[in-house]
Amino acid sequence: MLSKPERVAFILQRLQTLYPEPPIPLQHKDPFTLLVAVLLSAQCTDERVNQVTPALFALADTPAAMAGLEVDQIREIIRPCGLSPQKSQAIKRLSELLLEEHGGEVPADMEALERLPGVGHKTASVVMSQAFGIPAFPVDTHIHRLAQRWGLSSGKSVVQTERDLKRLFPREYWNRLHLQIIYYGREFCSARGCDGRVCEICRTCYPERKHPKQTRKA
Repeated sequence: MLSKPERVAFILQRLQTLYPEPPIPLQHKDPFTLLVAVLLSAQCTDERVNQVTPALFALADTPAAMAGLEVDQIREIIRPCGLSPQKSQAIKRLSELLLEEHGGEVPADMEALERLPGVGHKTASVVMSQAFGIPAFPVDTHIHRLAQRWGLSSGKSVVQTERDLKRLFPREYWNRLHLQIIYYGREFCSARGCDGRVCEICRTCYPERKHPKQTRKA
């Protein structure tokens, strides 16, 4: 078994080799459209979001235009993403607040983002890292699972896992690593495709692992 520093070094090197320039999976053109897309991605696949947002952004791709829509108009378009009643209300209200409090611009500030309706810590972290290039390490349940399989965190929550990953990896790698881990998980270490003993990183980090790795729930 590799030591933790050895695991960190190997994972960093392997992910950089596989995904040197990972693209942002959600289609967007600016911080506002990214914010809306990330909000829609809660409990929904990126693929489905990318199928829905073109129609929404054709109708309204600025806070002013979005605030001018009726909640039911937004809800009808985003219905395939699930949770459409809550998400449509949040999108309209956050658009209004961007106009009222931020001059119609998405703030490059974590606390300000987290105060917007429907925007939790993970969503705010994605916007900070991918829209503004400010180091953040968004952690969802998928990254939480891989961090446990790879022995990088034993945290019971995504909050603890984020803290552990930030401590282990240099700050300049955070934004890219978030995407690299997501892509690797989808391709090689998915919830059903690997149990901690199948993919290359799991096998390299824990060659002697005999039993499936049970993930502590986020």
